[in-house]
Amino acid sequence: MQVIVVVEGPSAAGKTTWCRATGGPFVAEYSPTGQEPDGSDPVEQATYWAQVNAQRWTQALALENATGMAVCDSDPLKLHYSWCLAAVGAAPVTRFEHELAAVRRMFAQRRVGFADVVLLSIPGPQQLVRQRAADPTRRRRHFDLHAALAEPLAEWYGALDRLAPGRVLRGFPTGVEVAMRPPRPARHDTELLDRLIDELPAI
Repeated sequence: MQVIVVVEGPSAAGKTTWCRATGGPFVAEYSPTGQEPDGSDPVEQATYWAQVNAQRWTQALALENATGMAVCDSDPLKLHYSWCLAAVGAAPVTRFEHELAAVRRMFAQRRVGFADVVLLSIPGPQQLVRQRAADPTRRRRHFDLHAALAEPLAEWYGALDRLAPGRVLRGFPTGVEVAMRPPRPARHDTELLDRLIDELPAI
């Protein structure tokens, strides 16, 4: 069986800790380089992040082919991030619209897609603060902003779960075998992508 599993949640939710606890290789979350676009050119910015998504998706496919299962620390299809930013007023909705267009092109080229399983954990605000304090190795400079994205993040994956029941599992299981689900054939389904956007609350 080959399957791609995504581990999602706000900053300090325990994504990396869970991935490490599996004892095997996993696709690490994106690490900032300091060379990210500043947003002055929204098309350039959208293209950059779509390419980042595609690179992480390629890593997931390689790991899946090698071991049968790829675990990803955060979703390679990170389109939800710009939508969540717009939902809380931290970025213009046009940023999301440009990124959606870039991601849709990547879907058509089969360079990025939907994971087979999403493990989603969204602890309450106080629990996130406690978990952040328990991990002094991470600076989490944008913690407050990322914590504010928890509600729209839940809305994003709630919409996906309604459209593709069983794809999103709540909480992080104690064993990776819980995530072993049959692979989904329509990873690059642009119709599902469009329906997901339609299903989301207006921003």
